[in-house]
Amino acid sequence: MNNNTENVTLLTAFILDVMREVEKEVDDLRECKKIIASVNLQNPYQHIPIEIYNELCAWVEHQLGLEVLIRVGYNIGETAYTALIENAIIEKNASPLATLKGLVIAAESMIEDPENRGWQILEAGEKSILIRRTQTFNSQLQLGVLKGLVEKSGKNKVTVDYAKSVANGDEFDDYLVAWD
Repeated sequence: MNNNTENVTLLTAFILDVMREVEKEVDDLRECKKIIASVNLQNPYQHIPIEIYNELCAWVEHQLGLEVLIRVGYNIGETAYTALIENAIIEKNASPLATLKGLVIAAESMIEDPENRGWQILEAGEKSILIRRTQTFNSQLQLGVLKGLVEKSGKNKVTVDYAKSVANGDEFDDYLVAWD
């Protein structure tokens, strides 16, 4: 996977989603505030370097643990779902496939990347979708993002598992999203 972050930016809104969960878990926010010191939190639509977001997510993973990181991802997924509807990218009763296609579109518009990385849908079945992460987002956080999105589309018993993982030596993280 191409891990280059040069000239890659995303919306400050992503930082706000992470911080909403961190504030529930941590009394002393000094470390987080150091990471995001250069970010104007008053403007959620300002583009900031993705390195800041990635550093904040790594801090959450290492300091607060995987469970909190996945919960952050889940909340981001729910926020993204609402944004997809509000921006008429998907309809309120969209299928999981339409919802994840919306994620692909949203990533293209909310993340500025000269190399056009984000998400790719590889396969879609009746009760599952295989989707690939091609951007430098925190790998583990995406487990929550994908689950949050598909659950908001009305599906129950949603599971998200790695089909392939960069951490295991694969070129990309491929996620198998399944539901009943």
